[in-house]
Amino acid sequence: MSSGGRRRRGKAISGVLVLDKPLGWTSGLAVSRIKRLFDARKVGHTGSLDQLATGVLPLCFGEATKLSGFLLDSDKHYEVRIRLGVRTDSGDAEGKVLRSVALDAFSIDEAKIDAALDQFRGPIDQVPPMYSAVKREGQPLYKLARKGIEVEREPRPVEIFRNEITHFDGQDVSLRIECSKGTYIRTIADDLGELLGCGAHVIELRRTKAGPFGIAECVLFDDLKARKAEGAEMLLREIRPSACAVQAFPRVDLTNAGLWHVRHGQPVMVPRAPSEGWVRLHEDGLGDNGFVGVGEVLDDGRIAPRRMIAGGPAS
Repeated sequence: MSSGGRRRRGKAISGVLVLDKPLGWTSGLAVSRIKRLFDARKVGHTGSLDQLATGVLPLCFGEATKLSGFLLDSDKHYEVRIRLGVRTDSGDAEGKVLRSVALDAFSIDEAKIDAALDQFRGPIDQVPPMYSAVKREGQPLYKLARKGIEVEREPRPVEIFRNEITHFDGQDVSLRIECSKGTYIRTIADDLGELLGCGAHVIELRRTKAGPFGIAECVLFDDLKARKAEGAEMLLREIRPSACAVQAFPRVDLTNAGLWHVRHGQPVMVPRAPSEGWVRLHEDGLGDNGFVGVGEVLDDGRIAPRRMIAGGPAS
């Protein structure tokens, strides 16, 4: 029973589901439909993905929601198709057309586009679009944009690790982009169009990687419904262990005494542990099933617990 005397609804499922988000869904809609499908008590997404976009959207269940911030902060990969000659207020095909021009007057070829893309490689400052979930005085910018209100936005530092042309047909240019968290692909498209002088907007966007998860690891919503028809056990097989959200972190095994201390919020010294950074904590002797949380190496070499998974190893 909860403190209010009410029983919490849904099943206590923990772990990560890597969804191939369908076209037209918001991240919030994905959460609600997955939560209903699994009859799960708690589900959260790991960063908004545009309705126009498809692809990798990790969803965290139960105790794994404590680790969602690490996925939110992770690097992302995208494949995007941009239409030159048309600028929209949202930077994508769902927005209102602001300007449309004939490309013939601009003599745009692949070399000219590639030269312009140099402005969107490496560390850059990017102004978030009005149609975004960034908040201004507690209100998402997209709500202001829908009212026709535009406010000044502060540039934010992001990094573009890779930005290359994969196809150009004279009007549409396709790019493969690898970038840091918080990068808006729509803004790259809009800024590219302004730099070329012709305007541009996103017409297709697919996220191919988010943190450790690639497109090959995704599951389709229709396939999940088919699994449920086969039985609840088959559906639950699609849930990955919570530890996979931080699989890139070095692993540290804890003795029973060490585990007791971190469970009580106390840093511990662990022989042969990494000298810095985040680590994945496991109960010694339980192998991959012994994940208990995430810790951070302190300046004195001890490991401090940061995100502990309640009730022992997570599913």
